[in-house]
Amino acid sequence: VQLQAFGGGLVQAGGSLRLSCASSGFSLDYYVIGWFRQAPGKEREWVSCIDSRDGSTYYANSGKGRFTVSINDAKNTVYLQMNSLKSGDTAVYSCGINTDGADLCDRGFGRYWGQGTQVTVSS
Repeated sequence: VQLQAFGGGLVQAGGSLRLSCASSGFSLDYYVIGWFRQAPGKEREWVSCIDSRDGSTYYANSGKGRFTVSINDAKNTVYLQMNSLKSGDTAVYSCGINTDGADLCDRGFGRYWGQGTQVTVSS
């Protein structure tokens, strides 16, 4: 079981990035997949969740209207499209999964986690 987050990089404020969270060796079907981020000196922060079972999506206030989470038809990759990026979005972004949405999205308890990808937004 392996998860990998990638797609980060350096972007100017106002720009966009699309992050991917890919599973290897298993399907994301029946899981809730969450994106989290951690900036230097700060605690990990929940960003967004998607429930692969019904496609429901959830967003923290910090990303509402700017971020969009989605899953591919093969149910092996989840995307986080981030638009209108701000310097405050600079962080390491990682993905986690759990069959319990509340445990993952509300309490940050992931069954499996992918390595993070760095997003740096320059002002």
